[in-house]
Amino acid sequence: MRGAAGGANLLALRSHNTALVLDLLRTAGGAGISRLELAERTGLTPQAVSKITARLRGEGLAAEAGRRASTGGKPRTVLRLVPGAGHALGVHLDRDELRAVLVDLDGTVVAERRAPLDLGAGAETVLEMVARAAEELAAEGLGHLVAEGARVPGAALAAAPTLLGLGVALPGPLDHVRGVLHRITGFPGWDGYPLREALERRLGVPVVVDKDTNAAALGLAVGGAGAEEGSKAGGEEGSKAGGEEGSGAGVEAGGAGGQRGSGAGGQRGSGAGGQRGSRAGGEAGGAGGEAAGAGARGGSFAYLHLGTGLGAGLVFGGGVHRGARTGAGEFGHQVVQLDGPPCTCGARGCIEALCLAAVARGDLAEAARVLGTGAANLAGLLDIDLVLLGGRTVAAAPEAFVHGVGAVLDARARREGGHDGPVPVRLAPAGTRGVAEGAAQLLLAPLFGRGDGG
Repeated sequence: MRGAAGGANLLALRSHNTALVLDLLRTAGGAGISRLELAERTGLTPQAVSKITARLRGEGLAAEAGRRASTGGKPRTVLRLVPGAGHALGVHLDRDELRAVLVDLDGTVVAERRAPLDLGAGAETVLEMVARAAEELAAEGLGHLVAEGARVPGAALAAAPTLLGLGVALPGPLDHVRGVLHRITGFPGWDGYPLREALERRLGVPVVVDKDTNAAALGLAVGGAGAEEGSKAGGEEGSKAGGEEGSGAGVEAGGAGGQRGSGAGGQRGSGAGGQRGSRAGGEAGGAGGEAAGAGARGGSFAYLHLGTGLGAGLVFGGGVHRGARTGAGEFGHQVVQLDGPPCTCGARGCIEALCLAAVARGDLAEAARVLGTGAANLAGLLDIDLVLLGGRTVAAAPEAFVHGVGAVLDARARREGGHDGPVPVRLAPAGTRGVAEGAAQLLLAPLFGRGDGG
């Protein structure tokens, strides 16, 4: 055990009923929630809720947030989550860059690092960089919690009492369950490498490994990707399974967007949208919104990541869809041009090859059109509610990509007819930090019943 509210104790709290209560405490924010409300919203008995909340308070995970007037009798005590009672590290290993963050239970970034990286430099070099970044973040964000004698290289993580572990996200394909890498496009030397085992042995804390797109999608789902308009099938009552709270995966203030929308949006929205909010933002929240939209337990969205490569993270019913062999989302390697230009994966005419070639020659309109073609294929196959765009290349020209991809989906909707309109296209929040933050959620989300993590 690491301490009263330590990472080891947090992991032991992973039960269904406890997760329900923790998630409601999280979404209630600083205003808190009463035990009676917890019982009503979870379906648990008041006695069960009292037992769970007593344990959470004893572990330092919950605290009183004041009192609230009741319709009869004495005022109710309301409880809130204690964000600083737990932390997780998230690392994004891109082909040429490392980004790392330390976040608390709310997902708030406490500290971060960024450094150049050569993913082809070899396992030992890459692991050394991950270890250094993780230990620096722990020292900066959690150093005050670590005993003086434990502040030595290699011991900082295991000695941090509130640290749950480390999430690592990188290009696929890979085996998420076993934490073993496959033949990463352009870096075949990683094929078969047991990354999770190697990092756990080196750092002494739990490690979860996933694809960059899946991690980002998880972070969006937990944070409330969607927006108040919910999904295509939703109307005022939210999406397919959204109910009164819409189809989001998050909180009233939409961790992934907020009332005013996200990056390229603002209240009025950006170029592609006008007063209703553009696909890159707007009043309904670029990817969040008041009640959170299509990342809900009943909604769906696709996160398309365009950076040094191209991939997708898929969310159905609030959970990341990884497939039977955790290989879902290899979006960039669907062939759209037979006998087209060669791709680094060995095939020809892949969307990734066509899209990156257009970016390299400065033709962003063509890159967006190619990406939109893939998005339209995805929408036709899976009937998704929402498309979110992210990655460094998108972040450098958000309106060009949101508008261009949206135009292809608009054209598809006009061809098919119907009254639902096109699948919305928006800019994913969190910008270029989204994958690293999502990697941290690989450890945090299971505590709140929002993902399977490992």
